[in-house]
Amino acid sequence: MNLKQLVIATLLAGVAFTGHAGGELSWTADNGNGTYTNPLFYDEFSDPDLIRVGDDFYMAGTTMHATPGLVILHSRDLVNWEFMSYCFDRFDMGDEFRLENGKEAYGQGIWAPCIRYHNGKFHVFSNINGHGLQVYISEDPRGPWEHINMGGKIYDLSVLFDDDGKIYAVYKYNEVHLVEMKPDFSGFVEGSERVIIPAGNAMGEGHHMYKVDGKYYIISANYAPVGRMQCARADRPEGPYETVTISAKETFGTQRSLSTTNIGLGSPLPDDGFVYRTGGGDGNYLAAVPLHQGGIVDLPNGDWWGFSMADFRGVGRTTCLSPVTWIDGWPYFGLAENPGRSPRTWFKPAVATPDSPHAPYVRSDDFNSGKLLPIWQWNHEPDPRMWSLKKGRLNLTAMPADNLMWAKNTLTQRCIGPVSTTTVTLDASHLKDGDIAGLAIINLPYAYIGVEHGTEGYFLEVRSDGDSVRTALPSPIVELGVDVDLDAQTAQFSYSTGAGNELTTIGKGFTLPYQLKTFQGSRTGLFAFNRTGRKGGRASFDDFTVYEPMADRKANLPTGKVISLRNLGNGSYAWANPHGMLHQASKNSDGYANSGCFFKVHDRGNGRVTLEAMNGTGYLTVVGRGLSSDVRMLPAETDGSLFMWQDMLRGECQLLSLKTGRYVGINPTTGEPYGADSAGCDPDRKDGTVFGWEIIDSDGIVRQTETHTTY
Repeated sequence: MNLKQLVIATLLAGVAFTGHAGGELSWTADNGNGTYTNPLFYDEFSDPDLIRVGDDFYMAGTTMHATPGLVILHSRDLVNWEFMSYCFDRFDMGDEFRLENGKEAYGQGIWAPCIRYHNGKFHVFSNINGHGLQVYISEDPRGPWEHINMGGKIYDLSVLFDDDGKIYAVYKYNEVHLVEMKPDFSGFVEGSERVIIPAGNAMGEGHHMYKVDGKYYIISANYAPVGRMQCARADRPEGPYETVTISAKETFGTQRSLSTTNIGLGSPLPDDGFVYRTGGGDGNYLAAVPLHQGGIVDLPNGDWWGFSMADFRGVGRTTCLSPVTWIDGWPYFGLAENPGRSPRTWFKPAVATPDSPHAPYVRSDDFNSGKLLPIWQWNHEPDPRMWSLKKGRLNLTAMPADNLMWAKNTLTQRCIGPVSTTTVTLDASHLKDGDIAGLAIINLPYAYIGVEHGTEGYFLEVRSDGDSVRTALPSPIVELGVDVDLDAQTAQFSYSTGAGNELTTIGKGFTLPYQLKTFQGSRTGLFAFNRTGRKGGRASFDDFTVYEPMADRKANLPTGKVISLRNLGNGSYAWANPHGMLHQASKNSDGYANSGCFFKVHDRGNGRVTLEAMNGTGYLTVVGRGLSSDVRMLPAETDGSLFMWQDMLRGECQLLSLKTGRYVGINPTTGEPYGADSAGCDPDRKDGTVFGWEIIDSDGIVRQTETHTTY
């Protein structure tokens, strides 16, 4: 699908096309009406850790083998974030971080950081495989950062600065260990390591340790057999601990990823021969998709919020935000009426100075500023002699490599979803024989569209899913593009050989699997390498542009419109039964023909809506609780008439009752009327709580085309 087709498809889905991220709009979780919608970012941000310092929040996340590394973000409201700094520019720890002498660090590098603030300084702790625990310290989150290598095998850790001056770290999977750190971080206190939670107590990894009201809490991620969040509690740091599950099953209607099964961490870097495991075809098996690996943070007003990551198809792992409800001294993710399940759309945190909607990064880059934007990261450490920014262009000198994954100085940024189109102009006129340069998708399998210089001139080469296509070029200056749909995990390359010409697709569409070799989601990359084993020429890139057609989600909440609600569980339509209840009917029924399946959406502020039946029976209103929380039609609105519209994207939604804290739904097989007692939806969205909505004109004609993506 080229950009024009993508825009048309998006407009059919009722989403406004707003242009590229650099000049207009990029994805943000903030809906602009006092609510937010998960995920916080529609690009990868894995292993989040988050703290509050006064009225400000700071978050650190994994960057693996990419440089600069160990990213720090800042927020005033937990929803809108901005880039602060990276903790370091280079690893300087060996050949594997430079793609030299046959060594690579894919899926390794630095990961699972812990960020803390103590005595006026920020501290970030994180492991580098084979090099031990690293500590970065700064008085300013913008840096610069002091670096201390503590060594050891302390990974997936959390650090607690206790009230008595001791510094504890908890780490390891299943069998949780605790060790005391020396105050100057020169090492660990001898004899202090101990097992505080024996194996077999349902604890996982990626720990987050806190002291709340005198008690010690450890929150961890368990993925045996599926993703969920565990919490342990004790009166002393060394225990004994009791444990409960505080979040489970929450996928926000996302199925597990299409992935590769024959490669993983530490396996040799393959060039071909990948074996796929289907994602959506596995139905509702949760795997590691549900919310996991996160922690909690308090607000100045005493509210608590949870953060965690979820596997989001081709995106990779992304960060989500959940309200926290304390029950019997345990911090459950979710609402009091539905502990353990989190709303996808909810009210923004009640902070003193809530921010306006904005994205954390500018993604488009014309390379005129003289420095790279913070969104950019190199694939491993770059050779500074072989790249430059001059006269508004990024210049990459081709160095020897067998294939893209061994190409040095590949400049990358994370693919942004749900859908996006990336274009860049390449001047290949200074390439030498054997050089190839272009636009890539860094993944396994990798894919690229590039210009090759050979003895017979310039050729456009496309490689995707192991296949390649070559075509002669009339000019070495070409515009390259790639369309990605991270929910469907598909992509398509395109190109143009003349200024202003429409991009033309080339090669077949290809898949964007998730895999554990790079342990990252899909990335776009700008590359140049030489396939004849020698130093090559120069590739010049300009006008790198990222378009995000679905970033503007205002039309996803159809206030003031008349809509129908088709249940994805059995295809029936929500029907305002004259008997006084919300029931189900087919499109061919009298109820549909007489406007009983049409509802006007009224805006009641802060993301709240009421739905009025167009057959005159009244407003959808939840009556009762528990299994008896049926949905009636009442002539006047009550507190039971308020719903939080859950934006599921692509013309799909859920209705969260603000009376019961649960979702409106049916059992698709029993023929019962609707209730508001459902805890949440299944990954395939066919459990009876997810609707496809369409705008209905006054003459009963559908004005919005359904665009459901099969996950």
